[in-house]
Amino acid sequence: MIRILTQKDFLTMFQINKNEVYVIAEIGQNHNGDINIAKKLIDQLDVYPYDEISGNRLNKINAIKLTKRDLTEELSKDGMEMPYDNPNSFGATYGKHRQALELSYEEHVELGEYIKSKGFDFIETLCSVKTLKLLDMAPIDKIKLASRDLTNIPLLIEIAKRDYPVIISTGMASEDDISMAMEILKDKDVSILHCLSQYPAEYSRLNMRSMEKLKELYPNRVIGYSDHSLGIHIPSMAVAMGAAIIEKHVTLDKSMKGTDQKGSAEPQEVKQMMHNIRTIEMSFGERKVYKDSSTIESSKKLERSLAVNKDIPIGRQITESDLHMISPGDGLRWDDRDVVVGKTLVNGLKQNQLIKIDNLK
Repeated sequence: MIRILTQKDFLTMFQINKNEVYVIAEIGQNHNGDINIAKKLIDQLDVYPYDEISGNRLNKINAIKLTKRDLTEELSKDGMEMPYDNPNSFGATYGKHRQALELSYEEHVELGEYIKSKGFDFIETLCSVKTLKLLDMAPIDKIKLASRDLTNIPLLIEIAKRDYPVIISTGMASEDDISMAMEILKDKDVSILHCLSQYPAEYSRLNMRSMEKLKELYPNRVIGYSDHSLGIHIPSMAVAMGAAIIEKHVTLDKSMKGTDQKGSAEPQEVKQMMHNIRTIEMSFGERKVYKDSSTIESSKKLERSLAVNKDIPIGRQITESDLHMISPGDGLRWDDRDVVVGKTLVNGLKQNQLIKIDNLK
């Protein structure tokens, strides 16, 4: 039996450090049926963000995902022959449109090897039983199950037989749909991504708190988020909410033809998103309150110390009404006033001069 990965296991096995989110760039159909566009996009995703303060290089995206459909198991005859006349169409019928967007099995193998050569994990969304043959052809690290196929029981049963980690999206699934799929995949390493299958997704419909419910329902599973919204800020928010996986559609140019392009991120946006995610990870810290060592110099400069609020001559006793607090913060604190009040000055002090122990007797 395959051991089920917990959130902690996942972070340990698949991530550089315990706080690193596993980020997937989803090409999907944004290659528009052209392997050269796919390779160019992969090249442009192979970049690292940097920490502006330390200058340290941060980790790039972890994985790139493709989607494989087999049109012999995709659409009904009527669906294939349905007229498809719109600005995003690549063919006169929906079948011809889908055929124009589909890369061959051999091209998926070539792209998988190219992805691996760049140091990324290679993930495939496999959309039917026949497409599972890619597992024996290409260097696939993980299987992605699209939300539309959570009710595709024959596909789920066949995936359950294969020894691969699985990531499922919930973009058009009910709680019952997810439960049914998870029952079939119960002995596998399954991660669950909250998602909304709307392209682009409206912010008001994202319901990001679904991640909290998924964590409650599946406490021993890794929970993440797959994003179809405009911009890159929602994935960053998901990380702050505890997502362990982020998936984002990517494209060379959002103005390109295609229904997924607009809600995707261009390479420079991906780089900025990765900067946001990696720096959010760095900022989490520990569940405790403490004074950080980096604030020592600021503390000395900006905190306050005991000083006299008026000129006081030699031989005068100090009273509390003679005291106030001014910067810098490297002198006596207000809590130290008991060692000052009632003491006699051995030398005169000017207004706003800090009080030191050797001023007193």
